[in-house]
Amino acid sequence: MAVTTTAHSDASTKAGYPTVASRARGWALAAPNQLALRDKDLGIWHERTWGDIWDLVLDAAHGLLALGVDVGDRVSIQAEDIPEWVILDLATVAIRGINVGLYPTNPSAEVTYALNDSGAKVHLAEDQEQVDKVLDLPRDSYPTVSKVIYVEPRGVRSYEDDRLIFWDDFIAMGREHRNANANAVENRMGQAEAADVMTLVYTSGTTGPPKGAMITNANCQFAIELFGSTPERMPDGNVPNHKDSALTYLPLCHIAERIFSTWSFVGNGVVLHFGESVETVLSDLREVQPTLFFAVPRIWEKLHAAVVIKGSDSSPVKKLLFNQAMKTASWIGKERAANAGDWTVPTRIAYGIGYVTVFRALRERLGLRRVRYGGTGAAPIAPEVIEFFMGLGLNIYELYGMTENTAIATANLKGRVKVGTVGEPFDQIKDGLRIDETTGEIQVKHDGVFAGYWGKPEKTAETFTSDGWLMTGDVGEWVDGTHVRIIDRIKHIIITSGGKNISPSEIENTLKVSPFVNEAMVIGDGRKYLTALIGIELDTVGNWAQKQGLGYTTYRDLSEKPEVIALIKKEVDRTNEKFARVEGIKKFHLLPKELDHEDGETTATMKLKRSSMEEIFSDLVESMY
Repeated sequence: MAVTTTAHSDASTKAGYPTVASRARGWALAAPNQLALRDKDLGIWHERTWGDIWDLVLDAAHGLLALGVDVGDRVSIQAEDIPEWVILDLATVAIRGINVGLYPTNPSAEVTYALNDSGAKVHLAEDQEQVDKVLDLPRDSYPTVSKVIYVEPRGVRSYEDDRLIFWDDFIAMGREHRNANANAVENRMGQAEAADVMTLVYTSGTTGPPKGAMITNANCQFAIELFGSTPERMPDGNVPNHKDSALTYLPLCHIAERIFSTWSFVGNGVVLHFGESVETVLSDLREVQPTLFFAVPRIWEKLHAAVVIKGSDSSPVKKLLFNQAMKTASWIGKERAANAGDWTVPTRIAYGIGYVTVFRALRERLGLRRVRYGGTGAAPIAPEVIEFFMGLGLNIYELYGMTENTAIATANLKGRVKVGTVGEPFDQIKDGLRIDETTGEIQVKHDGVFAGYWGKPEKTAETFTSDGWLMTGDVGEWVDGTHVRIIDRIKHIIITSGGKNISPSEIENTLKVSPFVNEAMVIGDGRKYLTALIGIELDTVGNWAQKQGLGYTTYRDLSEKPEVIALIKKEVDRTNEKFARVEGIKKFHLLPKELDHEDGETTATMKLKRSSMEEIFSDLVESMY
């Protein structure tokens, strides 16, 4: 199998500014037979080489040209993580179009908003569910959408709408256009400019309508170069390369997943894996055993909870061995955290023993046995969770960024880890990050900062200081003059009626360390004391209830059990012990349902919509005061 390196991956670019598309072409020309991607269908993993991928991208790009997509036109995608997502993304950039990613969980109203706000011309809807979100409304609800491409034909083939086109037919159309206009795509690629907007990444919309952040080719190039050539970011000093593998499972419209999958894919040749569905992520993870793994805190928390369930379901002898191994892991994690993430001789010896007895099998079961780099970001995470996985031998690093700065700000680096912080500014932006002395807000200024919000110049202006620094909206502080600790979002800081400023996220994350707690929202702005709405983790609490002989029928039934309320009270008491008296939770109420994006309680990235939560569960909130 042919092999190439990152340095040669874009050597073939003849003209035009480097893009994700030209990088993919570079791999195809330099190493056409090199494995690029695996996708699973009906239980079988199918392999595609760089030659295969680029051939598909060219066909799709010609297909877009055949549909009349011009420079700057928007092509939207609403789908789970499937190869077609990446193919169409690269094809859109190849012809200097603008990709618009939608979350697969976006309900009809949000789809309508995004398509009209962006003015999408062509829309890919993966299956019948996504197609219906467009076709269920009158045609004039989407005045700019001329074609809707669908990937899964079940339930859609019988539809009669001239906007619909099956993916295979779209590719066939592109192939025909390619035969007649061989150089059309290459010509467009050769005209690419640094300032071209290559994607609109819509913000989560926790406080208002989502805004389309304009990410340019220059932003993307900066991110690829930074993440792909920072050896001190990797525990073994080797930057991501073609020998690495990653499982693509977080929404591809999220800037973090785009960097860790698509951009690492074309930038460093990392082999992407697409599982069968979002429901099979854990089993796919076990099969793939990726070497690079990025997860938002909620995923790390779920994996942590899975370990707890496994231990509690063991036989008495295995449970004894497991509990001892967990104590060892806890000690190792704390020692590594105290040693900047590095190993010591005692921790290596302890880990060696634990690896033979429990750790190896446990990491295999989790799908993390081969992980050489684990990343976490996009939301705050409790230090205890990081220490737990460090104790299992993982090298896990918290990093920080946001959509508007192409996810580039800070990261914990090899041998320089400070657990509880989001790390230090990358060397490339040392002078491009500051903390405002008056407000404590983190502000950045570097080549990854976005071009502004699509169609919203006034919102763009509000996001920058008078001297041109991007205001992140996050309050932070320096730790030892080198690392940054995030205190909270400015808008989330609670000011009690007594005038005390409190960061709710720190309390919430400590609560969520418990395997029994899925979600928590601390309340108290303008109030005399703090309260909390808490959502239980159905799997672990359900498992616990069965062992106690407690029968239940629904989530609500389980959460209303007095025994479950008492169980969670112990977790609240444990959390209160770690904070000052004024920061303690005086009362709490268990949520009667699992939070849902479609019900308006969370964003597509599962961030709490706090104002909506207080309104939806106002009766519960007021009952605590």
